[in-house]
Amino acid sequence: MPAERLYAVDRIESQRALLEDDDGTTLIVNVRSLPRGTKEGTVLRVPLDDSGNPHWNTAAIDDAEAARRVAEARDRLERLKKRDPGGDITL
Repeated sequence: MPAERLYAVDRIESQRALLEDDDGTTLIVNVRSLPRGTKEGTVLRVPLDDSGNPHWNTAAIDDAEAARRVAEARDRLERLKKRDPGGDITL
């Protein structure tokens, strides 16, 4: 299977998209290089060449991975809420 990396679209400003991979590395990419329909929160599955460089022209939106990540974040938040004693924060 060819190498690939997942990138989440953190934000889009003007014609630039700020993307973050699972290691926390960020990239700025021209929005026109990304698949049609890319928006903030989109997860992109991006093939890499032999040198590890992304091939944006063959990137694909991965809705299933985005949904999985949202569900995971929601579950994590619910677990944290259960541990929260409530009340004011004191330092």
